[in-house]
Order: sequence, then C-alpha cells, then structure tokens
Amino acid sequence: MIHPTALVDQTARIADGASIGPFTVIGPDVEIGEGCWIGPHVVINGPTTIGRHNKIYQFASVGEACQDLKYKGEPTRLIIGDHNTIREGATLHRGTIQDKGETRVGNHCLLMAYTHVAHDVVVGDHVILANSAGLAGHVKVGDYAIVGGHSGVHQFVSIGEHTFIGAGSTVLKDVPAFVTVQGYPAAPHGMNTEGLRRRGFSAESIKALRNAYKTVYRQSKTTKAALAELAPIAEQFPEVALFVRSIETANRGIVR
Repeated sequence: MIHPTALVDQTARIADGASIGPFTVIGPDVEIGEGCWIGPHVVINGPTTIGRHNKIYQFASVGEACQDLKYKGEPTRLIIGDHNTIREGATLHRGTIQDKGETRVGNHCLLMAYTHVAHDVVVGDHVILANSAGLAGHVKVGDYAIVGGHSGVHQFVSIGEHTFIGAGSTVLKDVPAFVTVQGYPAAPHGMNTEGLRRRGFSAESIKALRNAYKTVYRQSKTTKAALAELAPIAEQFPEVALFVRSIETANRGIVR
C-alpha cells in the first residue's frame, strides 16, 4: 500500500497493512508499524520508530534533525508509540546526545496542526497539543495533559499529569499535576476539575485536590510548609500524592 510516487529508502521497514501516501518521503533507518496511515507529502527521517495504528497527515515533518546548535549529526532517535494522530504541518525532531539521545511520544496522543515537539521532549499518553502549540527542548509532558493553541512551553519545563494549559499561554516554570494555568507568563487558575470529572475522578478525590491547591496557592505558606501539611492527606488520596510529588520534583520552580 505504498503509492508509486512515494520515495521510500531501501533500509526503511514498513509493516504489513501500513499505507504510504503520494509524494511522501521515507528516509533511512525509519520503522513504521502495522496499520499506520501516512498521508501525502509527509517527510519522515530516521532514526525514527513509529508504532502501530498511527495517522500522520500531509506536510508533517517527522524525525528531522533538531534545531539545537550543539547538534552535530549524532545518530539520535525519535520514538512514537501507538494510536497517535499527527495533523497537518506538525514537526517532531530527534534528540541530542546532551540528553538521553531521543525524543519520545507516547500512545493515544493528538498533535494538532502546526504543533512542534522539539529535541529530547518526552510526551506521555493521551496528551493533546492544540493548533500551533510548541514544546521547546527537554520539556516533559505528563499523561492526559492538554496544551492550548498557540501556547509555548520553555525548555526543561515539566507539565504534570492532567494539567490544562490555556490557549496563548507562555509557560516558563513547571506546572504541578492537575493544575490549570493561563497567561503570559502562565499563572495558576485552580485545578482542572472539569477535565477530572470527564475522566471519572470521584467527587471526594476532586475535593481533596481542590483543598490541596488552596493549601499550596491560597494560604500564604511556604512550599515546604504546605507540602508538610498535605503529607497525611496524600497518604489517603493517591491524586494528592501525585500533586505533591510533581511539586517536590520541579526543576524550574512551579508556576505562581
């Protein structure tokens, strides 16, 4: 199911059932899993591994050399999981040896048109990047996070699980799990309660998370004192434990 106008390097490995559209270019050291649909005018360079049942739309650039001036052509990788949708004009770059040497996208993600995943980024599962959202180098995005359209995330920032980044935001510091942020620079606006309800979180867990947010952000406590106060609650609610852990492991400080 490879269109006759597509250019596929002889070293590329295309699984049975994969479809390659017209005028698409597949470079060396590319592996495409079963059931993938690669649209027209897509460019995929390697080393890149793409899992099963992914859809990549026209004019996407996948597995290209990164835009880091330190990169000197080392054989780094891009690894994409299963059941992802990568829309028109999206760009995903390989990693650098200054990090782990790979960029990684998980499973069941939606990368809308013109999104950018830079070198050494790690994207979890069920993540949504809305149109023209950009992730700079070394960013980490947790499971079920949503990054709004035209938002930018600074290099080395961590975006926690189940977070919501409002459209047009500039994220300069780490975002704790479950938190909603918005603005330039992005500031916290409570917990992502609507998203949690849609994903089936219990009312008790959501209430505990909202109280944990107030402890950290609304009570004029130091971060250390707030986390100490939350310790017994974290033992009862795994969601609060995740919220606390995402603050404890922050590399760039948390949004305030």
